[in-house]
Amino acid sequence: MAGQGKGESHGVDDAALHQDGPIRDDGTRRVRVVVSGRVQGVFFRATCATEADDAGVSGWVRNRADGRVEAVFEGRPAAVAQMVAWMRHGPPEARVDAVAVTEEPAAEPVAGGPGFVVLR
Repeated sequence: MAGQGKGESHGVDDAALHQDGPIRDDGTRRVRVVVSGRVQGVFFRATCATEADDAGVSGWVRNRADGRVEAVFEGRPAAVAQMVAWMRHGPPEARVDAVAVTEEPAAEPVAGGPGFVVLR
């Protein structure tokens, strides 16, 4: 897309990219992030899992059939915001063209249980 630089968000409220999104009663926040660009075959999922473990968030990351990568992050608002910021650029080999962030209620546990997992 012309005029859109690496890591720009498109159609995403700025609040969703920072730690000021909705916070649940237990003090945590959950978001779903979908990134597009050159994001498959560049160690995006593996690097994301390492970053998420380092940030202390729970959740998962997976490749989508449409060529995008999707992740769910849950944890302290600052840690979730850190992961959203990381998804805007990804690993060095990636090229992120667009990021969609959706706040999610946590009515049930994150798939995969505690910690962070790479889904196939």
